[in-house]
Amino acid sequence: QVQLVESGGGLVQPGGSLRLSCAASGFTLRYSTIGWFRQAPGKEREGVSCITWGDGSTNYADSVKGRFTIFRDNDKNTVYLRMNSLKPEDTAVYYCATVRMCTIATMRSNNWGRGTQVTVSS
Repeated sequence: QVQLVESGGGLVQPGGSLRLSCAASGFTLRYSTIGWFRQAPGKEREGVSCITWGDGSTNYADSVKGRFTIFRDNDKNTVYLRMNSLKPEDTAVYYCATVRMCTIATMRSNNWGRGTQVTVSS
């Protein structure tokens, strides 16, 4: 069964850090372009970051540039999202998904997991 499972969310204070994991099963993740998305209460899901399957190129939403880092560990069949300097506006459910192209504004998926909740609050 092809599946992506997100984990690593939690409650963190503003300025804190978290590392989210996107673990793949049923397929080899290194041959897929992976996007991270998030959805805050009352808002549409938005693209946050992505990494290509080929040369590992990355893209980031302007709101997270310089604070978030996406990377992959092919041995663990996992993509990570390292989030530093977290802000209350980063609070959302975070999802990962396979996407066709690593373009923040237009990347889409129709196969979603449960996501992982990130809450940034003092």
